Amino acid sequence: MVDADQTFVIVGGGLAGAKAAETLRAEGFTGRVILICDERDHPYERPPLSKGYLLGKEARDSVFVHEPAWYARNDIELHLGQTVDAIDRTAKTVRFGEDGTVVHYDKLLLATGAEPRRLEIPGTDLAGVHHLRRLAHAERLKGVLASLGRDNGHLVIAGTGWIGLEVAAAAREYGAEVTVVGPDPTPLHGVLGPEIGGLFAELHREHGVRFHFGRRLTEIVGQDGMVLAARTDDGEEHPAHDVLAAIGAAPRTALAEGAGLEIADRVYGGGVVVDERLRTSDPDIYAAGDVASFPHALFGTRVRVEHWANALNGGPAAARAMLGQDVTYDRVPYFFSDQYDLGMEYSGWAPPGSYDQVVIRGDAGKREFIAFWVKEGRVLAGMNVNVWDVTEPIQRLVRSRAEVNTEALADPHVSLESLVP
Repeated sequence: MVDADQTFVIVGGGLAGAKAAETLRAEGFTGRVILICDERDHPYERPPLSKGYLLGKEARDSVFVHEPAWYARNDIELHLGQTVDAIDRTAKTVRFGEDGTVVHYDKLLLATGAEPRRLEIPGTDLAGVHHLRRLAHAERLKGVLASLGRDNGHLVIAGTGWIGLEVAAAAREYGAEVTVVGPDPTPLHGVLGPEIGGLFAELHREHGVRFHFGRRLTEIVGQDGMVLAARTDDGEEHPAHDVLAAIGAAPRTALAEGAGLEIADRVYGGGVVVDERLRTSDPDIYAAGDVASFPHALFGTRVRVEHWANALNGGPAAARAMLGQDVTYDRVPYFFSDQYDLGMEYSGWAPPGSYDQVVIRGDAGKREFIAFWVKEGRVLAGMNVNVWDVTEPIQRLVRSRAEVNTEALADPHVSLESLVP
């Protein structure tokens, strides 16, 4: 057991950091645990920010990982609204950015997450330009969508990824007019490819969303600090009262870079390089969640995963590794989305060019199906749409790497369990 007089410091108060702190105590660590969060809110989960909470269907308190009293009860030293601006690897200390306080660590976990990418175009300083990453963003955007719905206002969304589409769905439910602009030919093109991305385009069009594919915003036009329109690179001007920048997120690696830790190449999505134990190039520093780039033996490459399940599972895995346990982090990536009456879950990893066919099981027209991304008969990923309780067999198929009969894979009368060796 780790000595009780040791200090473990966690930088980052999101889901990964909070779950790491929880796991340290659950595993019997009796030393000092310091959790540093640069937001003033207690650690919370992010999916509700673009789903239930944004729609007003979930209470604000429901987003928090633990009730506030949990931290004191478990002797977690929680520092809210504090940043760390430097790591001294030789002295094994971190320095707070606000007052210069220096804290010693025996083990350090970086769970600094990611931050929204910014639109680098004129007009982004206008009051009606928004991002969605933090609880404060969601609180503001929730009010904006309600106002747009009441006044028949227009929202332009830059970006055709998950956040952009989930906010588009929420905005339409509030009654706002929505235009989505993106450079790809279909929504979610980089994740789902054209075959399934087109189905999401149809879903949103049925609910009144307008798409402007193959284009980027070039300027946000405003007057007296307010948004009036958004211009695209084909010269068109789209009416807008508010604009959401949803063009992706970048891992927050500045602290790690300043400490001289190894950073992954952009071809792997950037992030802090860690091994299968989530240990960085410094043996006493670990990284987990959105910021970590880890080698995945199943897919034979380094991956960085920004989804909820990676934070949920990665934080505890890093905590156990910090305690000296034998850890190999190789979870099958998983995420979910809710848009209108469509619910989906995705398991696996199948970037563009990695697969040779998409196999559909069920009725895609009714949006009740499972899609499988397959290469040479092996399932790389599966997505169930309005079909439930199939995540486990899908993940077992992905993990097995076994060749499957694609006709049987497409046949709803053949159980998925029977296809897993």
